[in-house]
Amino acid sequence: MDSHYPDDEGSNARLLAEAKAGSNAPALSVSEISNALKRTVEDRFGHVRVRGELSGVKRAASGHLYFSLKDADAKLDGVMWKGHAGRLSFAPEDGLEIIATGKLTTYAGRSSYQIVADRIELAGEGALMMLFEKLKARLAAEGLFDTARKRPIPYLPRTIGIVTSPTGAVIRDMMHRLEARFPSHVVLWPVLVQGDNAAAQIAAAIRGFADMSTDGPVRRPDLLIVARGGGSIEDLWAFNEEPVVRAVADCPIPVISAVGHETDTTLCDYAADLRAPTPSAAAEMAVPVRLDLAQRIAEAQLRLAGALRRFVERARDRLATQERLLPSAQDIIAERQQRADELGEKLRRGLERRSDIARIAYVGVSARLNPALLRRPLDRQRDRLEAARLNRAWLERKLADGRSRLSAFDRLLTTLHPEAPLLRGFARVTTLTGETIADSQTALQARTLRIKFRDGSVDAAVSGIEPAARATGQRRKPVENGQQEDLFGES
Repeated sequence: MDSHYPDDEGSNARLLAEAKAGSNAPALSVSEISNALKRTVEDRFGHVRVRGELSGVKRAASGHLYFSLKDADAKLDGVMWKGHAGRLSFAPEDGLEIIATGKLTTYAGRSSYQIVADRIELAGEGALMMLFEKLKARLAAEGLFDTARKRPIPYLPRTIGIVTSPTGAVIRDMMHRLEARFPSHVVLWPVLVQGDNAAAQIAAAIRGFADMSTDGPVRRPDLLIVARGGGSIEDLWAFNEEPVVRAVADCPIPVISAVGHETDTTLCDYAADLRAPTPSAAAEMAVPVRLDLAQRIAEAQLRLAGALRRFVERARDRLATQERLLPSAQDIIAERQQRADELGEKLRRGLERRSDIARIAYVGVSARLNPALLRRPLDRQRDRLEAARLNRAWLERKLADGRSRLSAFDRLLTTLHPEAPLLRGFARVTTLTGETIADSQTALQARTLRIKFRDGSVDAAVSGIEPAARATGQRRKPVENGQQEDLFGES
């Protein structure tokens, strides 16, 4: 069977690509086609606004924000760089409907296109309400809105702190109400109540009041009022920001939230200890009416005076009744007075008997105390004293005998003193510790000797011992030229 291979231009059986003459479609690299697509997309869609639902929101460690926008039929990846993401007025979450403003570009690494957003806004009040409900549910789950956390508002605060704008009608209305009801010391912390930096300023003001000292130059308030006039949900959104809600919940000072009109509700209202429908109503809740308070005090004083008067009257009546029932003082002490009289009489008779007994005993003893008997022992003692008086001659004789005996002892001591032979040319041999050596064996054991002369001492080592010479067999050599004879018997 014969084979047939077509060679027309539509054949795909070639192994090698060949450039044909007149062709205007050169082969492009992947990078070239990717860059061409990127320029085309960015030129065509350099500024777009895209509406969609957030999905897969993720904030990288670098601070960049990555997300996807989707609707019922399509999905678009997106990125917002750190510089723009840090200025967002809300926290992007999955499910929020937003409008992203930026430009479309391509990402060659995944052969996809994406929007690089420099601004993200919530798409209408519905998105705001969804974000509001999500944040409310999350903070409520943490217990920030629990009733148990609510603290009572002080009845009459000495100092009131107000966090609001210093230029609006709110602060003027509140000061007017406070002045009319009960003039109080007010400390205003001025803040923005709307805009990008409003939430940060409001939270900082609340924490600033909480950190104030109770004895500083500006006393820490006893009550805080966070206030703002009415507006749309977007205008009031700063009071729904998480930093503000947490600052209100953590504040150690009782807080009244007065944001918007009566129908407006913010998360700050849930976290506060008390919600006021309007700022003016908050001022009325903060202090009582001075005239009403004075009237109540006057009425209380009258009731107190009447109660005291009735109490005293009833006490006086009870005292009179008890007084009639009590016995007289004379009846109470009569028996004890009689007993005291009896004891006094017994004491008098006892003292008299004791005095009589002592007198009789004294008479018996005094009869034996004769002056002549007392003088006789005294005379004997005087005679003994005269006999014991010393004779001067006898004392001088005894003193002379004692002096002679003392001189004899002194001469004997000088003669027998161990140092005396040293004056006659002898030497004294001792150990290094001062023990006298009297024989050769002791000297050999000591090994080192100390020889003391009249004018000093020298140390000597023992090298050997010679036997002592017999008393009858040897004679010492005579001393020649005034030298000392050998004390060790050497010839």
